[in-house]
Amino acid sequence: MEPGGEVDGVAREVIGAAIEVHRHLGPGFCEAVYEAALVHELSLRRIPCRSQVPVWVGYKQVCVGEGRLDLLVADRVVVELKSVEQLCNLHRAQLLSYLKATEMRLGLLINFNVQLLRNGIKRIVLT
Repeated sequence: MEPGGEVDGVAREVIGAAIEVHRHLGPGFCEAVYEAALVHELSLRRIPCRSQVPVWVGYKQVCVGEGRLDLLVADRVVVELKSVEQLCNLHRAQLLSYLKATEMRLGLLINFNVQLLRNGIKRIVLT
């Protein structure tokens, strides 16, 4: 089941902001640089965003650990940022785990270490 139009709209806004960041910075920086730049770009666009959001990881009603979302945008879209040579299945699994833990439906996996950012964006839907 696909997320609703409002959630997709937020995702489009995030992608537009990420493209703007990539246009100015290009590939090659660490994830923290892109995270700070993307948070700033989203704030310029008046899109609510929180970074390094703690996520409770439960197992049989017991907290067994805590994860951290790179970004939670408009309390609707989880964004996981990378600056790696190539995205792999582990990165997708990490985002899926965050979606399950937060009960969110849509996540964006964005790898800034590419020449053309659209080649580094993966849309992940929790089914």
